[in-house]
Amino acid sequence: MPVCEVCDNDYPHTFEVRAAGQVHVFDCLECAAHKMAPVCENCGCRILGHGMESQGHYYCCAHCARAQGRTELADSAP
Repeated sequence: MPVCEVCDNDYPHTFEVRAAGQVHVFDCLECAAHKMAPVCENCGCRILGHGMESQGHYYCCAHCARAQGRTELADSAP
């Protein structure tokens, strides 16, 4: 039976995520997010939405990007 690579749960309903040429096995979305989602470099939250990237640095929103000196980033207009 497949085993989740985050929590080591031996679970019959695991799923695979293929990214950057690698295959990852998880038993739930929480474990997948824990392993795969980038972390905002300002507030430390997991970026589960679109987020923002500038020169290899990741942020959850423009506010956090600006707090780190990335003034070129802006949130989308509604």
